[in-house]
Amino acid sequence: MGIFTRFRDIISSNISAMLDKAEDPEKLIKLMIREMEDTLVEIKASCAGVMAASKKIQRQMDDVQSRSKYWEEKAALAVNKGRDDLAREALVERRRYADRADALDHELMEHNDLVEQYQDDIRQLEDKLRAAREKQRMLVQRHLHAKRKMRAQEEIRRMDNSEAIFKFEELENRIERMEAEADLVNYGRKPTLEEEMDNLVFDDEIEEDLQTLKSSLAKKDEVTTPL
Repeated sequence: MGIFTRFRDIISSNISAMLDKAEDPEKLIKLMIREMEDTLVEIKASCAGVMAASKKIQRQMDDVQSRSKYWEEKAALAVNKGRDDLAREALVERRRYADRADALDHELMEHNDLVEQYQDDIRQLEDKLRAAREKQRMLVQRHLHAKRKMRAQEEIRRMDNSEAIFKFEELENRIERMEAEADLVNYGRKPTLEEEMDNLVFDDEIEEDLQTLKSSLAKKDEVTTPL
């Protein structure tokens, strides 16, 4: 089982625990992203370690293969010189290095397979992480919208409450009383001498305007009436 598979088990258990506690969905998605990021760092570090080990094995194998070829050449030289005894000893050394090269080659293949598995886990996790971040952006927007809508509905219900309506009616009645009291401030008040004198002047002016209007109309009648 790969690291990514184990990671999914960890995430699933954490999600279940947070859902049981009725946690904030924003906190939930943040937890998922944080664990995915931490796991991604862990996988990349492990992959880098295996790749470094693979390079070391490759260097060892190159050296062993070089030594194997060296003893093979020495064995051929001994045969050419008629020294079969030395050729046998050289072939023993060549076989020892060849066996070591085969073992290193097998180990290198295992490391390369592990690197491929790590790289596959990394690609999957990076895809999941991108999707989770996009999901986080959408979820945060939906969550904010839901909270605003909830506050609006609560305010509407509060305003629909009979007590709230009664308070508004009471405030309206109070304002109406204040307006009525303002209208009654000058009701029945005796005008001052100055105000009465102003009224007399005003009446004289109105009377003069009236006489002027009558005179004008009379002149028009004289002009229009035939002799």
